[in-house]
Amino acid sequence: MNSMLIRFLEKLYLSLVFMFIALPIAVIIVFSFNEGRFPSFPWSGFSLLWYEAIFREPMVIDSALNSLIVGLFTAIGATIIGFLAAYLDYRYKFRGKTAFNLIVIIPPAIPPTVMGIALLAFLARVGMFGELKSIIVAHVAIASSFAMALISQRLKELDSSIEPASWNLGATRLQGILFIIIPHCRNAVLAAFFLSFAISFDEFMISWFVGGMNETLPVRILNLLQGQVSPRINAIGTLIFTLTFTLVISALWFMRQKHK
Repeated sequence: MNSMLIRFLEKLYLSLVFMFIALPIAVIIVFSFNEGRFPSFPWSGFSLLWYEAIFREPMVIDSALNSLIVGLFTAIGATIIGFLAAYLDYRYKFRGKTAFNLIVIIPPAIPPTVMGIALLAFLARVGMFGELKSIIVAHVAIASSFAMALISQRLKELDSSIEPASWNLGATRLQGILFIIIPHCRNAVLAAFFLSFAISFDEFMISWFVGGMNETLPVRILNLLQGQVSPRINAIGTLIFTLTFTLVISALWFMRQKHK
């Protein structure tokens, strides 16, 4: 009886936490379809007015394209770096390996404000401030850690003697990577790609510091908020949430797929 009560209380607690997190998102989504300008009940009526408004606004379209470009190149760069770092950690033992792993996991642990200021100072010194590639470099530095973590998790499931066995049978190291390592962790690589894209697309603080006049969509939302609270923000927020949620769910789905 006590165990049943404990399980019930655990489920109730988790449900309340989920509702607490999901309620603000649900409010944004609901009022993005409200015809009225102000978020109040009852609804003024169902409308796509605010979605039409953001698609007619050039600065929103430009910032959305910037976010997509940055997200795509960040996902590619972070996945490649994450894979190489995970393989290096999996295959080799070397002096300073602990320090190497620590360096890889540090960026996500640094507060975004501190990371943004540090990257701003570095990129300005090397002449890269205020460009899309500046945001890409900064996002890759953050997302690579997550990509490495996902791929490392899958590589740990692979018997470390299989690749050396292929070398003994005449395969080169490159062939071992192409025909053994990559096929084994293919789903993890895809998951890393989608998660890196989601992290980049949703990131605000670092983009604000290093992007200059090149706004991403989250930065555009901040600039809209500096004037007056506009219902367009609800529509933009809904689109960002939908894309980010889809990318994260895709990453989770690939990670759950077993290697065949």
